[in-house]
Amino acid sequence: MLADGASVAAATDGNGRSTLRVDAQRNLEHVLRAAREVFGESGYGAPMEDVARRARVGVGTVYRRFPSKEVLVRRIAEEETARLTDQARAALGQEDQPWAALERFLRGAVASGAGRLLPPQVLQVGTDGADGAARVPQQRQDAAALRVLEQRQPYEGTGADALLDVVGRLVERARTAGELRPDVSVSDVLLVIATAAPALPDAQQQEAASARLLDILLAGLRSRPGDGQ
Repeated sequence: MLADGASVAAATDGNGRSTLRVDAQRNLEHVLRAAREVFGESGYGAPMEDVARRARVGVGTVYRRFPSKEVLVRRIAEEETARLTDQARAALGQEDQPWAALERFLRGAVASGAGRLLPPQVLQVGTDGADGAARVPQQRQDAAALRVLEQRQPYEGTGADALLDVVGRLVERARTAGELRPDVSVSDVLLVIATAAPALPDAQQQEAASARLLDILLAGLRSRPGDGQ
């Protein structure tokens, strides 16, 4: 059994130990890669059939690895959140200047495309809504599917708390140094990552669009004389 609860095909080696068959491991890698691509393009509301089609396997193969869509969503969200957390920690450790560290993290995160796969609960803005936490509308996200997924809470345990903590340190350093607008929150920074990573069919166009949009968003994050006064 995998850690996510999905069963996989196994074989037995010469010593009687159970081992993952090479083809089963290959199929698992195909499914995970396809899920990242499909969910990144269409949001977590995309059906499992689309994942199977992209992976070039039967939908039954996907369900053998991941017995429910929620299990697959959790796996992808966990991996992408961990990747962003590692990038944020690296920026903290490799850049002495607060703004340089924040910019390094944002540029690396946008280039990786991980922002398109952030768990929805990390994208919250303000506390002016009736429920105290108005959600940012999700790009490429089917609203009905999102409601179902949130009700089932597939994102619990995805490492979102660790991501929010380390990005919070980047934000606080830049704010304390007077380089970040005082009204910018951690959620604003994560929203930049999600927004500046469009899914375009042409790779060169996507890279150019991401770079241009990120430049504009970074300029909006920088503090100006008189901010906060």
